[in-house]
Amino acid sequence: MLKHYSSRLALAVAAACASLPAFAQDELEETVITATRTPVALDAVDAPVIVITRQDIERSMATDVSDLLQSHAGLEIARNGGPGQTTSLFTRGTDSNHTVVLIDGVRINPGTIGGAALQNIAPESLERIEIVKGPRSSLYGTDAIGGVVQLFTRSAAKSGISGGATFGSLNTQQVFGDATLSTTDNFRIGVGGGYSESDGMPVFVDDDSDRGWRNVTGRLNAEFDATESLTFRARGFLTSGRTEYSSQTFSDPPYEDVSQDFENSVYSLETDYHETGGVAVRATLSQMRDQIDQQQSNFANTPADPFDFAHTRRDNLDVQVDLPEFHEHAFSIGAQYSDENTEALSFGTGFDENTTAFQGFVQDQFEIGRLTSRLALGFVDHESFGNEVTWNAEFGLSFGSGTRVALSGGKAFRAPDATDRFGFGGNPDLQPEISEQYELSVRQQLGQHHQLSLAAFDNKIDDLIEYVVTDFNTFEGSNQNIDRARIKGVELAYQFTAEGWRARAELTFQDPRDETTDERLLRRSRESLMLAVDRDVGNLDLGLDIAAYGNRKDFGFPENVTLDSYALVNATVRYRVTNSFIVQGRLENAFDEDYTQAQGYRTEGRAYTIGVRYSFE
Repeated sequence: MLKHYSSRLALAVAAACASLPAFAQDELEETVITATRTPVALDAVDAPVIVITRQDIERSMATDVSDLLQSHAGLEIARNGGPGQTTSLFTRGTDSNHTVVLIDGVRINPGTIGGAALQNIAPESLERIEIVKGPRSSLYGTDAIGGVVQLFTRSAAKSGISGGATFGSLNTQQVFGDATLSTTDNFRIGVGGGYSESDGMPVFVDDDSDRGWRNVTGRLNAEFDATESLTFRARGFLTSGRTEYSSQTFSDPPYEDVSQDFENSVYSLETDYHETGGVAVRATLSQMRDQIDQQQSNFANTPADPFDFAHTRRDNLDVQVDLPEFHEHAFSIGAQYSDENTEALSFGTGFDENTTAFQGFVQDQFEIGRLTSRLALGFVDHESFGNEVTWNAEFGLSFGSGTRVALSGGKAFRAPDATDRFGFGGNPDLQPEISEQYELSVRQQLGQHHQLSLAAFDNKIDDLIEYVVTDFNTFEGSNQNIDRARIKGVELAYQFTAEGWRARAELTFQDPRDETTDERLLRRSRESLMLAVDRDVGNLDLGLDIAAYGNRKDFGFPENVTLDSYALVNATVRYRVTNSFIVQGRLENAFDEDYTQAQGYRTEGRAYTIGVRYSFE
């Protein structure tokens, strides 16, 4: 159970809950895409879906995407130091490389090692975020064991100019702007970007030198309606900068000041053909790049390549056909072809590899009376290990009392990446990690504006890849498929909406366990609590959110350590001076909680951010 964190947290929770009113107002129906790759009403989706809107993004004043994700149940963040440092996302207790991250439908997970670089993505360039928890390999291929996070950049749909600036703790500064123009009735173009920098903070708990960061972001969206049925789109997204960090020297002084340059980019061309009530065809040609260049001498001190680096370039063709409804059935057929190049040098081991993969899927969505179902079957032909067949099945039944019961399941996988196969300890004969997950959920509408939901899930993962030491004197070894894990959990959620009010409470209990050793999986808590309340009073918007986590295990020598539980209380305030001009502020970790997300690394204490926004529409 969650421990009693402090009397201050209890008072904050009590105050937030006591402030909920007893009146409400209807919300507009919301549509999501990521769960099925087709537009579906949120209330009709039986998979666990989280939507973070543009309003949520602006209210949060978040520095990067991970700050937004960690305020929702089932999404845990572990950061190796303060803002700007390497960040890992654990979705429902799965590993940090078990979640697919997309920007406008294009996968940005690197082919070298680890998950997507969430710490590099500025939220100001985003229109919304959709998160689907649970297996989705049938639709998205490798890595979709824990779920899918899709980031939608700001579109060219609405004309206008907006901009703003923020300043906060650690001398963190940010400026951003966005402009959209419709030159004709059928052509729209949008541009935007931002610049941010910070003095940063020490990375390690026993270090005292600040490590800053700099980030430059730019984006471009263009749309052309050739006919009423045919639209062409071009998109470009680029973020680049430098992050300072610390390197252990095992001498005096114990740390060296080093840095790395990064670049993450996505470029795509898309054609979208759709007939009203008929066939729809979408084809997307894209390229993503994930590049890290460390300004530090590499392990082997190679003269030809003096610095470590990790580069991924992936070219991708994605085609999807949505067929007209046929006897209550809606079929979708899709195929993707990717050609990935990975080049890296790390720990004295380098490689330059090309990997191709083909993925196809078919999906059927149908409704018969109160029963809805979504069935998907996926096939992958992957160069590194061969073929894999995956599936998803969801069945939902509605009752007249506002109750909906859903049963879902799926098989997902993660293909070994280039570092697993050819990097330090590389093993070209590795097999994919395989997951099979089932979930039962109940959703109950209470009146028009209160909703309760309960979900229980069970996820079994086989052939997890681990580094096996064969010589403890030199720590030589190789990667092997040796582990298996099982993650069982329950999520309880409550939502409330009213005129001027929004509130949600989410409670998660899970047991992420390594079945090979019977130890809890590292950096994942067994229990967490999320509470958020927003209140609009005239021109004033007030917000309070609380995140509490139980203790976690982490790496240690000679044995693993236990990280203490913690609770964070944050508050926001926004004032609309005019309809176009807004001033706002945010206080994070209001009670200056001393906590740790990764053993040996620092986390930020009490922090503030103030800012202004202006829009011309």
